[in-house]
Amino acid sequence: MTDYRSIDFSPLLEASADEVVTKSFVRDVALPSGGALALITLDNGRDHTRPNTLGPLTLDALNTVLDGLAARAAAGEIQAVAVTGKPFIFAAGADLSKVSTLATEQNARLMAQFGHYVLGKLGQVGVPSFAFVNGLALGGAMEIALNCDYRTVDSSAAALAFPEVFLGIIPGWGGATIVPNLVGIEKAIEIIVSNPLKNNRMMKPKDALEAGLFDRMFGPASFLEQSILWADSVLTGAEKVERPNEPGKLERLTKWPAAIKIARDTLKARIGTAAKSPYIALDLLSAAKDNDRVRGFEREDEALAQLISGDQFHASIYAFDLVQKRAKRPAGAPPKELAKKVQKVGVIGAGLMAGQFALLFARKLRVPVVITDLDQSRVDKGLAYINGEIDKLEQKGRLGADDANQVRALVSGTTDKSLFADCDWVIEAVFEELSVKQQVFAEIEPIIAETAVIATNTSSLSVEEIGANLAHPERLVGFHFFNPVAVMPLVEVVKVPSTDDETLATAMAVAKKLGKSAVITADRPGFVVNRLLAKVMGEAARALDEGTPLPVVERALAPIGLPMGPFELIDLVGWKVAAHVQDTMVAAFPERFYASPNLHAMADIEDPLVKNKFGKVEDLSRAAKKQLSFGKTAVSEEEILRRVEDELAGEIKIMLDEQVVHAAEDIDLCLILGAGWPFQAGGATPYLDRVGASERVFGATFHDPLVAGAR
Repeated sequence: MTDYRSIDFSPLLEASADEVVTKSFVRDVALPSGGALALITLDNGRDHTRPNTLGPLTLDALNTVLDGLAARAAAGEIQAVAVTGKPFIFAAGADLSKVSTLATEQNARLMAQFGHYVLGKLGQVGVPSFAFVNGLALGGAMEIALNCDYRTVDSSAAALAFPEVFLGIIPGWGGATIVPNLVGIEKAIEIIVSNPLKNNRMMKPKDALEAGLFDRMFGPASFLEQSILWADSVLTGAEKVERPNEPGKLERLTKWPAAIKIARDTLKARIGTAAKSPYIALDLLSAAKDNDRVRGFEREDEALAQLISGDQFHASIYAFDLVQKRAKRPAGAPPKELAKKVQKVGVIGAGLMAGQFALLFARKLRVPVVITDLDQSRVDKGLAYINGEIDKLEQKGRLGADDANQVRALVSGTTDKSLFADCDWVIEAVFEELSVKQQVFAEIEPIIAETAVIATNTSSLSVEEIGANLAHPERLVGFHFFNPVAVMPLVEVVKVPSTDDETLATAMAVAKKLGKSAVITADRPGFVVNRLLAKVMGEAARALDEGTPLPVVERALAPIGLPMGPFELIDLVGWKVAAHVQDTMVAAFPERFYASPNLHAMADIEDPLVKNKFGKVEDLSRAAKKQLSFGKTAVSEEEILRRVEDELAGEIKIMLDEQVVHAAEDIDLCLILGAGWPFQAGGATPYLDRVGASERVFGATFHDPLVAGAR
């Protein structure tokens, strides 16, 4: 058994000298029944824009406070201890920037052990302990609450979650041990493994209460007062705390191992085995069946030491920083003050993509949106789709009744393009054909104001050519969404030589209001995401054409950890769309992109693939095998992976030389947000450095070894 008291934590503390310390302020609160509750308030002295974080020095300060309170409890001076946070924020968990700088195996283990040592004292202070979670609580902050005897939560708390698995680690200060023994194994798997893998899904306070993570929930107006009154009722015995979700003996014997097996099988089917943290989290949850906190915390220590000192955590922090920082300060963006006001939006087209645009603009901008098409039946069909989607959002509780009615009222349709005259922003969503796009812009430009922005959603055509006949090309910009529009977080904002700063600033402002992350790209074929996906799809098609069995091709990229195999991706994108993108890239760069005859043939087959119940591709269908032609030089999974890595490294180097984007980080951001490049792979360019592809192709690396996460 680990004796945390005998461990020398000074190396950890000495390495944390520059930490922004969250202090533990203590005041006594008189209890109605008599006596005092010592209330600890976590506060880093910053405003609400800088959340409390939990680094080694913060834990050390809390440790000193808890020792003092234990002495006071022994002297009978206090009857309870409680922890809360500064206004609106409990804490945002461990300071990730600090954790990443402490990422030797020794320091990682010390970090885990120090967390267990300090937070464990919350349950050993000598009097009952309470957590009053008054706002945002993530990761280690949730573990502060879990180590207390009782917990309340503010109904207005912004987010509650254990995001660790998303970042390549595990809840290592008690979460992986305490949660399953508090809420049951199935709920614990959802909270600790499934939610982080669903784009880091957060819990609402009501959900966390119902799961059993908290004992009571109170409203924000008098949250602290009500929490103190409730704590007093617990202390006096007037309130009996029951936890119906705590697992019993039968669940531990039967449901527990079955739930772990199902979760493991589901993970393998959906994300493969490249990511380590989800499986290690499952191992910890499985072992927690013994309900032994001492052994459980030791298991967490070892797991955290292994993961923090490994490649995947380094990679995940790089990806996390891109999404949290670079995405919010886009490279090359003009001053936001230059952005024009957008008070009405016009969408040219009424098909599926146009409908998704119209709904998103109406929901997020709350301005009138008008759609148009060639005839009224298409317009009516588009409006019916939009209203149907609003109905679904309302039924799911994602839009209240008033909001749903407002959004419905904002969207209208017409065949009369003169109704676009007062639009400030017009975006086309018509067939991916240069002449068609040019024609719709020729029709709309004389109608709209000279200051209105004209945007095209082309996925691979030249934006400059689309606007070649415009009288005012300075207000033209590419605005490339990814499908499904409401879900995918990336917009590629394409700047052509004529685009002025006001137009570009407006595009960036609109993207932000839509809840999207925007990356500015030059007007080059395929921009960023489709250009690189065309490399992946092309190499997959090449291997198939050569005679490699499809299951081999589909497995080949598993070591990267991509969310789906290449043919599953093509099937999602759409065979005709994929063939069109491939044709565009081959036409632009015939010496570098592969044209597959089978890819076009598969677009004409109704069901070219056989899939399992998880939607994963298992093989070609019988019809596809009959109609396609293959060579006799099959290649191995290793060869396919190496080809893809080398082709990506070479193409990214060319794109950076061509200044398609400002830096390699922008390419990584595009692939993470637009193509699902996994966090634990850390962006394409550090991955390509790490596996040696950069050196193989151009004799250098995209980053220095620290960023690349080199072993």
